[in-house]
Amino acid sequence: MLPPLTRSEHRRATHAFSGVLAIVLVSVLAGCTTVETQGFEEPADSNVEYAQISTDADFGHYDRLLPQEMGIFFPRDVSVPPEDLARIRQIFRTAFIAELADYNIESAPGPTTMTVQASLIDMRQAGATGGSYLKREIQELATPGKIVFLMEMRDSQSNRVLARGADSAITPVVATAGGVETDWQSVEDAAGRWASLFRQFLDQNLGR
Repeated sequence: MLPPLTRSEHRRATHAFSGVLAIVLVSVLAGCTTVETQGFEEPADSNVEYAQISTDADFGHYDRLLPQEMGIFFPRDVSVPPEDLARIRQIFRTAFIAELADYNIESAPGPTTMTVQASLIDMRQAGATGGSYLKREIQELATPGKIVFLMEMRDSQSNRVLARGADSAITPVVATAGGVETDWQSVEDAAGRWASLFRQFLDQNLGR
């Protein structure tokens, strides 16, 4: 049983949807001055559907994590009840905190700290150009009609991408259309699965 939302979480929830794109900007939206030129390879033994590892990533350099707030993206013309969005965040936060419990967690960048961020990109109701403002490499994953769980690992000081993984094998039911209610069990199942995949992805690449 999840703890009830606090008064401050309810207050933040009323503004949650309007702030969704701002949360996701860090990892998935295209920027005018940011061009990704580094090389990536796709590991053959990844535990997720899609993975990219930077060809010059040195995971032995990192011994602690800097988690970022989870990004949640829906197309601009899709509305989600603020209270549902707040509860979804709480469910995912609880699942991820449990999975990362035995890692060294930091609250600020550092020389041996790796930033980790998860994003949920729901393109099930997006049109053909619904993701046109996403970064090119993210557009390849978040195609219209799909819901994608994205994991990114970056150097906390340079913000350089070290690894990226994505999975779309499970589909939670979220109230994004009239007459549709969020199926909270499906959200909890998705959060548990994706938190576990994120942990496995970290363990695999950090050699744990």
